[in-house]
Amino acid sequence: MIEHPPLGSTVLGYPRIGPDRELKRAVERYWAGESSAATLRSTAADLRRATRAELSGLGSVPGNTFSYYDQVLDAALAVGAVPPRFASLADGDPLDLLFAMARGAEGVPALEMTKWFDTNYHFLVPEIGPDTEFSLRQRTAVEDFTEGLADGVVTRPVLVGPVTLLLLSKGTVPDFRPLDRLADLLPVYAQLLAELKAAGAVWVQLDEPAFAADRTSEELDALSRAYAELGGLTDRPALLVAGYFGPVGPALPVLAEAPIEGIALDLVAGAADLDTAATLAGLRDKTVVAGVVEGRNVWRVAPDRALAAAATLLGAAGRVEIGSSCSLLHVPYDAARETALPAALRDRLAFAREKVAEVVLLGRALAGEQVDDELAAARAVADRSVERHEEVRERLAVLGTEFYGRPDGPVRARAQADELRLPSVPTTTIGSFPQTGPIRRDRAAYRAGRIDAAEYQQRMRAEIERVVRLQEDLGLDVLVHGEPERNDMVQYFAEHLDGFATTEHGWVQSYGSRCVRPPILYGDVARPEPITVGWSTYAKSLTDRPMKAMLTGPVTILAWSFVRADQPLGDTAFQVALALRDEVTDLETAGLRIIQVDEPALRELLPLRAADQPAYLDWAVNSFKMATGAVADTTQIHTHLCYSEFGEVVGAIDGLDADVTTVEAARSKMEVLDELGPGVTRALGPGIYDVHSPEVPDVATMVELLRAARSVIGPERLWANPDCGLKTRGDAETTAALRNLVAAAAAVRAD
Repeated sequence: MIEHPPLGSTVLGYPRIGPDRELKRAVERYWAGESSAATLRSTAADLRRATRAELSGLGSVPGNTFSYYDQVLDAALAVGAVPPRFASLADGDPLDLLFAMARGAEGVPALEMTKWFDTNYHFLVPEIGPDTEFSLRQRTAVEDFTEGLADGVVTRPVLVGPVTLLLLSKGTVPDFRPLDRLADLLPVYAQLLAELKAAGAVWVQLDEPAFAADRTSEELDALSRAYAELGGLTDRPALLVAGYFGPVGPALPVLAEAPIEGIALDLVAGAADLDTAATLAGLRDKTVVAGVVEGRNVWRVAPDRALAAAATLLGAAGRVEIGSSCSLLHVPYDAARETALPAALRDRLAFAREKVAEVVLLGRALAGEQVDDELAAARAVADRSVERHEEVRERLAVLGTEFYGRPDGPVRARAQADELRLPSVPTTTIGSFPQTGPIRRDRAAYRAGRIDAAEYQQRMRAEIERVVRLQEDLGLDVLVHGEPERNDMVQYFAEHLDGFATTEHGWVQSYGSRCVRPPILYGDVARPEPITVGWSTYAKSLTDRPMKAMLTGPVTILAWSFVRADQPLGDTAFQVALALRDEVTDLETAGLRIIQVDEPALRELLPLRAADQPAYLDWAVNSFKMATGAVADTTQIHTHLCYSEFGEVVGAIDGLDADVTTVEAARSKMEVLDELGPGVTRALGPGIYDVHSPEVPDVATMVELLRAARSVIGPERLWANPDCGLKTRGDAETTAALRNLVAAAAAVRAD
């Protein structure tokens, strides 16, 4: 064991986008060529400095939690896991290499992107093969640490752990397992730890959240070997290994026996680890960080419950410190700024700054300080009740499973073919069109009262008509209205449903420069009036082609909101589904014969442990079927999923019983269809245009992807569409890409 001072209360990470999304704006200006790399780096340095100041009251300040795009991509770059196709950028500005791997470059596809466990954060998937040459290529962690020292702060560098890095990576050749390269990777980590010690680091945090999921004995053995080797080094700082997003279960005894100094446990999602920890003799010489302040939701901590959980460890561990359950990356910065929220609700909220204060308070209480008045105030806020809607509860109480079902898929397919008369390989988009500057300014002007409702509606209708005419000109078969009135696919609905509140400054990073403001679901959910019917009806009136109405599904609305914690998540899902069912029925009554209910978060909320998954999938599937089950056979229900490991939920995707399912597939070059093709029995639209890259694919590339898809699922089930909505793209590239998409579909149709 390494000599080390006490750790003190701490958090496992902190937001990095800036309270006002300073990083997002700086990065996007750099991408647009409007500012220099030096300007971007200066903004980043200011944000890091501000974060260290925010966290100065903690016993240990996490460092190296900043990223220009994604921490997993940073880890891959640090250890030299750079695919050969990026070799031409290897000797240039590291920023350009990083952004090329994240977004692609001319003729060079980006790394794949998927969800970070069961969160709405997305990470870039490293590519590792038998020939990957590991080396300490970038020393960002050391640079961040020395930057903190210059400000007088000794930080605790945070690194993605070596085993999790390999488990999250993709093999570059068939049947190759990146985990087989562990022995080659560990010396690079050893070198980095030695350099951090030489720079003055006392503690280093290694994140191993992969072990909150089910793992094989071989993977547990890899964890044991990794920390036996790293812990056995003499030239290193003290090691804190963090597991989060659930109980680490069988990995906890492995870590307890490893020659490391500390373990951080998620005691919110992983409270089951408490029972295991109490029996482990190996913890008696270790520091255990009790993650009792939730890092993924925004409610104030219940102090008595949190302290009781931490106190359970006092007899088992050498030292117990209070911490956050995971990084605070997943919550906004400061609840005190939300002055437009009702005070009674705002007082119940804890964003990142408030959570740091909670960690400090609970740490003082655990240490025996007299903080009774502060604990009493925290207790009073945490115990407040939520709003109930009795009519909604009464409707749900009388509904049975017959409420959800529709006739068999083939029956519906024949009815829809007669009704819609679409060609083979129909073309469509996922829903949104570019959110241009004028559109955003018009929405801002309406919110600020600078234009009235009539003027706002006129401007939005003008944009809808422009988008409809564009789609007609391009030759798309199924049109959309483009969603100019929607700020976000979840927030928009939250603003129109009872039981939700939305924030002004509650931004959270989703991926790269993409930020979202998750709504806060604090009470029972109800729909006071139709939400989308007016916009969709107007769009339908402009064209003779089929118009698709767009809704966000119940699971995704929950996944991308901060949800009440006082009732089971499934109960809340059915409340949202009931509201959406009424919206779907009104859309059908208004003449919309194609209705898309997006569920991109279906896989995201899947519990990490297999034993917990069936119950989740049951209510997730049934909530979607509740929302969509009242329509006629002639009404075609679509759904959309993106950036997830679809194979793990293919049965549930088919169980949604949508008539058409569109999925992200371009970056993986249709690999997802190996499992989805046979598993989803109705129509499929695998994306052939990667909307998260600025590159416009040519017709030949799209034709190749469509033909690959056709070979798996057959021509009669095939649709042609982008990977995802076009909200973040520009007008020119969108038009060019969709023109190529229509031409590609025509070529495949002609086959």
